[in-house]
Amino acid sequence: MTQFDKRNITMMMDFYEMTMANGYFKDHDKDVQVAFDVFYRANPDEGGFAIFAGLEQVIEYVENMEFTKEDVEYFRQQGIFSEEFLAYLADFRFKGDIYALPEGTVMYPNEPILTVVAPLIDAQLVETAILAQINHQSLIATKARRICRAADGRAVSDFGARRAHNMDAATYGARAAYIGGVVGTATCSAGQMFGIPISGTMAHSWVMFYGDEYEAFKKYAETYPDATVLLVDTYDVIHSGIPNAIRVAHEVLEPMGKRLMGIRIDSGDLAYLSKRVRKMLDAAGLPDCKIVVSNSLDEFTVSSLLSQGACIDAFGIGERLITAKSEPVFGAVYKLAAVGENGEFAPRIKVSENVGKITNPGLKDLYRVYDENGHAVADLLAICGELFDTKQPVRYVDPQKPWKNRSFENCTFKNLRKCYVRQGKRTEELPGLDAIRDYVEQQLENEIWEEEQRFENPHRHYLDMTPDYYELKMDLLTKTRREHA
Repeated sequence: MTQFDKRNITMMMDFYEMTMANGYFKDHDKDVQVAFDVFYRANPDEGGFAIFAGLEQVIEYVENMEFTKEDVEYFRQQGIFSEEFLAYLADFRFKGDIYALPEGTVMYPNEPILTVVAPLIDAQLVETAILAQINHQSLIATKARRICRAADGRAVSDFGARRAHNMDAATYGARAAYIGGVVGTATCSAGQMFGIPISGTMAHSWVMFYGDEYEAFKKYAETYPDATVLLVDTYDVIHSGIPNAIRVAHEVLEPMGKRLMGIRIDSGDLAYLSKRVRKMLDAAGLPDCKIVVSNSLDEFTVSSLLSQGACIDAFGIGERLITAKSEPVFGAVYKLAAVGENGEFAPRIKVSENVGKITNPGLKDLYRVYDENGHAVADLLAICGELFDTKQPVRYVDPQKPWKNRSFENCTFKNLRKCYVRQGKRTEELPGLDAIRDYVEQQLENEIWEEEQRFENPHRHYLDMTPDYYELKMDLLTKTRREHA
């Protein structure tokens, strides 16, 4: 098999999912209804929030799950699965429900961002694929948002494909980066698949091939007179690249009635060079020529450049965006929350010596709580279907300080999650990528506190609980401790 052969993405799973599924099948438990929650425990880069991304690919995955004859034969060759189970796989289709945040939602640790409610085997088999999509795209979307914030209104483009961990990571990473706020990508597959604006000019090899820098610039300008951006650091930015770019602007483009759109610097002291270059371009009558920089940038280097007064109009961000280099693991997990018993869902809880790994049990609703000005003051966990009177002060429990008597007053409550898949079929049309991107922007502009968005010591967004939900969790912890002491 080569990389160009048709792949069955259903097979992208951990083997233990299949061994457990076989065991459930043998014990006649395959149709027991269960609920699994996806959540994560910490924001990347010690930030104040993350951005939920990858939902569309999760839904596409579960809608198209199937095991081919070749897949079934592969499992037969492992020598541990019954023929009855293999026959079951041959006819398998996902039959569960998926509840999730809308894609692009600003999210926080320990809250259920996606829940699978499905027959036991169905819920078990989707674990790896769901986590792979959400972990990767949420990580890159969050990183992109941080970089765009650091750029302070300047355009940011994704230049990362060649440093991505593979071809899929480049393509879906570009999608996630666009959700996070970049204006476009250099990755053609992402542009074709998702309608993301694509851009690109030249590499150093273009200049090196022609030997003479002016001649290389001249040929490029003649070919693309309406979009001439020249890479000026192949030899020497100040003494060669910019003088030749200015010469092309005057001698080639201006006689055609065109303007030099921009120059790009990909090496050296970008703060110093950009300031020198801006003066040279302005003195040559090219104040409208944009300065684009690239070269191992991220939110920290971008912030540093701008604090030094760098004259930069746009950033091309590569490896540190597409790999989220400063913290390349998102860490979302998939944990059992409830099991169907006697027509109801009985909550389950994972207990750990590490308090941070104790899960929030049961089927639950996740609310975002807004003050009178529309700012999100907290998120709230409630028992699924729990009713409370929002016209009165709503009592809540801060699980880190449960002894305090606290209430939300004059607040509104929004149930954040929707049912996107029911019995294996999507329930509504998903928004386009531009709408998701706009949704991110709208939340951060209007709802999320500025203090949560700073890079250093961001304000912690509270995840509170209704008293009934807190009591359910504490009772289950006590019961579990007694049973397993």
